[in-house]
Amino acid sequence: MNLNQRSSQTIGRKEIVYSVSNMMIGLGILTLPHTIAKKTQFSDGWMPIILGGMIAFVFAWAIGVLASRFPGKNYHAMASMILSRKAAHVLTLLMSLYFLLFVSYQVRGVSTITRLYLFDNTPEEIIGLVYLLVLIYAVAGPSIALVRLNLIFFPIVITILLLIVLLNLGSLNMHFLLPVFKTDWRRIVASSKDTVFSYLGLEIMLFYNIYVARKSKLPGSILRGLMIPVCVYFVVFVFVIGVFGPMVVSNTLYPLAELAKEVEVPGGIFERFEFFFFVIWLMTLFSTNAMAFDVALLALESVFPKHRRFTMILVLAPILFILGLLPSTLRELNVFAEWISYMGVGSAWVLPALLLLIAKVRGVKGDG
Repeated sequence: MNLNQRSSQTIGRKEIVYSVSNMMIGLGILTLPHTIAKKTQFSDGWMPIILGGMIAFVFAWAIGVLASRFPGKNYHAMASMILSRKAAHVLTLLMSLYFLLFVSYQVRGVSTITRLYLFDNTPEEIIGLVYLLVLIYAVAGPSIALVRLNLIFFPIVITILLLIVLLNLGSLNMHFLLPVFKTDWRRIVASSKDTVFSYLGLEIMLFYNIYVARKSKLPGSILRGLMIPVCVYFVVFVFVIGVFGPMVVSNTLYPLAELAKEVEVPGGIFERFEFFFFVIWLMTLFSTNAMAFDVALLALESVFPKHRRFTMILVLAPILFILGLLPSTLRELNVFAEWISYMGVGSAWVLPALLLLIAKVRGVKGDG
């Protein structure tokens, strides 16, 4: 393999940072301000965002160190070397199940929000089906292409977020942000649970580790990728509180979408900026869900290497679609998302951290 071929099969720091960030900035940013505002007072919601980010940083470091300890290995290979092959099967299947449920929830969430803001006369089932078919087309191709897709989508999404913030500067009311430090510390800690859930996604590097070119840069790249969503969540929360006030945000399901509605572009270039915002936002949701589906397939392929990827896709796709339709109300959908998040923290953060601890104690490395 020559140098050009080898470089085409590897990813660098920028791809890692963008991919990790894109996995976290998805549906969560639309609902997180509402969730935090219900449990905190005034602008105190920034504290759970920072606290949750600090917790996520600990697990991000553990995942980064674990992956860099086993260069060129995926999660299944790491677990096999640290524990045993059977234990690796169980841990990898748990990870795959988590990502599959994540995709199922995201498909339902995308169809719900798209129907609410874009296609109000189209049934959610049709929107979800079309969206799932596009995901199937995406994951049928090479994994590394999905990672590099973030190089195109992520800068656009960040630019749109910055535009929303800058164009709403004139509507910012500082009185809505005061006073500060009025929320009880117990409620701050309880609210940080929701922010921790919003930082799930960095664990994809346990599988994309096989493409990483410079292993020594992996932990730092993952931490940089996490820093961007922490800053984005902080800025978005402060602005939606400053524009609408805590009472309105706590009673608005998608405050960021409503903030996009408030944008008035000089010259009347976009009369409905929120329409443009959601069209762009669908790109990052597509990239996020495609990577999650791809990682689930990579996990299954490592456990069942003899099965063809497209066969697994055809078997899993109808199951994912049906699971996404099971919650009949918004409350049930939120409970579904919460249980998936608990599963993600346990299987995708805690267990890899324990694997790192065991690997250090036993002196197991993958570069020997």
